Amino acid sequence: MTNKTALITGASKGFGFALADNLARKGWRLLINARHASELLNAKKHLEQFTGVNAISGDVRDEIHLLELADVLRSNQLKLDLVVNNASALGVSPMPALLDHPVEDLHLIFHTNMIAPISLLQKVKPFLAPQATIINISSDAGAVAYENWGAYGGSKAGLDHITSILAVENPQYRFYSFDPGDMRTGMHQAAFPGQDISDRPLPEEIAVPAFLKLIEGDFLSGRYTANEFGPQSTVHSPQNSVATGSPV
Repeated sequence: MTNKTALITGASKGFGFALADNLARKGWRLLINARHASELLNAKKHLEQFTGVNAISGDVRDEIHLLELADVLRSNQLKLDLVVNNASALGVSPMPALLDHPVEDLHLIFHTNMIAPISLLQKVKPFLAPQATIINISSDAGAVAYENWGAYGGSKAGLDHITSILAVENPQYRFYSFDPGDMRTGMHQAAFPGQDISDRPLPEEIAVPAFLKLIEGDFLSGRYTANEFGPQSTVHSPQNSVATGSPV
């Protein structure tokens, strides 16, 4: 058991909920959010069997909502050992080619996936514990050019680079981009409408165990994938190392 505290966004279902469930069973105190209040309440009731939970429904694009999360930390005198920016927007489904993508949807995707994580960290910065770990959930679409994945993939590529910059600017903390790989989730189903995705693993089968190895280990800030933490794998260094100095 532990006395550590984690903030997880998008924690009512999918990878976020599976991660919250695992941490709760290990004794982590949790602060969680999600857009849909009824789903978040159900998640909170489940997680409260194992640990203390604060849950606030809202959209991470909402600045007032982000301030409310910080206010919970303040009023409960909590320090964050772990922040997981998991809430993400896929955009319209089926996903269109980038030059056909509705601009208003681009605003939603890039705000949710890139701007909101920065804004949240700005709000909770005073409540980060010494040597806190911040993990931004990425995707292989941020590293590989897939057709029709331009908006989502572009936002995740940007998030990866932002994570590296945050690591350079804040060396007292660990900043990780974590690619959980394909998972059997609602978002993944929306990315492949009408297709059978039952062959994909559930989040708790591969992604969550890999995530736990990352936060329980002693790894440099950088980008990591779930596959790197498989049973036969040994992680030596991140895919993208953290540099110092200035661009040329």
